[in-house]
Amino acid sequence: MIEQVVQLPLAVGEDLVIPKNRFGSGGKRLCVVTGTHGDELEGQYVCWRLARLLEEQPDALRGTVDIYPALNPLGISTMTRGIPLCDLDMNRTFPGSERGSMSEYIAARLIRDMAGADVCVDIHASNIYLREIPQVRVNENTAERLLPLARRLNMDLIWIHAAATVLESTLAHSLNALDTPTLVVEMGIGMRLTRSYGDQLLTGLLSLMASLGMWTAPVMPVAQPIVSSDGCVSFVNASRSGIFIPSVAHAAYVEQGQELGAVVDPLTGDICETLKSPASGLLFTLREYPVVYEGSLLARILGGGI
Repeated sequence: MIEQVVQLPLAVGEDLVIPKNRFGSGGKRLCVVTGTHGDELEGQYVCWRLARLLEEQPDALRGTVDIYPALNPLGISTMTRGIPLCDLDMNRTFPGSERGSMSEYIAARLIRDMAGADVCVDIHASNIYLREIPQVRVNENTAERLLPLARRLNMDLIWIHAAATVLESTLAHSLNALDTPTLVVEMGIGMRLTRSYGDQLLTGLLSLMASLGMWTAPVMPVAQPIVSSDGCVSFVNASRSGIFIPSVAHAAYVEQGQELGAVVDPLTGDICETLKSPASGLLFTLREYPVVYEGSLLARILGGGI
């Protein structure tokens, strides 16, 4: 059943509507959320697949699933990351206030609607510059509680972030602070759909639902993820501007000192910089957009804790 969580009038004579689709009733509740950033579309495919499955197999559901495919519908419509009317990153406005600005009001209403769920899965993609393997990101302060749930999601990696790197104004932090267990999934690349990643997460969502007693149909086995922490991650940044040409594939295992790619100058034909891997491990982030400047992130490598 489609419900309107937020409805606000716009200056152009139309309404801003943020809907959700509710399947089932009673019992435990799972919230599947995406579309907070308008340029992150990987979650759209997951929501579509999940909604079709729940529609086709209603008898297998024991509980309630709420699907929120577009928390930032204006951003999705205009292909912008933030809320276009105010150029604001929506994931920096939570928990919001019902007496605040439009964005704060929207955030508060969303938090009120999701709070109290047994689990919330907040799906993100990377931006247009970087490609990420399917991963769950959790705050070290909530890792003990969230790790058993995260292991069910069939992702390749669980990256435990230091508390200082987690912004308190995000949806996930705000819901976890309200004792609503919330997992952040990041996968793929901005403005694209990676169907294999979406299918992988769908299997994980069904596994999570089965573990909660919410899904009775057969579920495929899930892979065991690598669990890491900030101390195991190495960053590779450009020290020169130019065009980045990778020489390795995304999600490959690399050796320390192995060439990852080069920054080149198309005008002169020069190789401005050759990038070497600082550690042996999994190349879980790789630059996708080729134009780079000094300091641009080119790769992240998970080593040491593998």
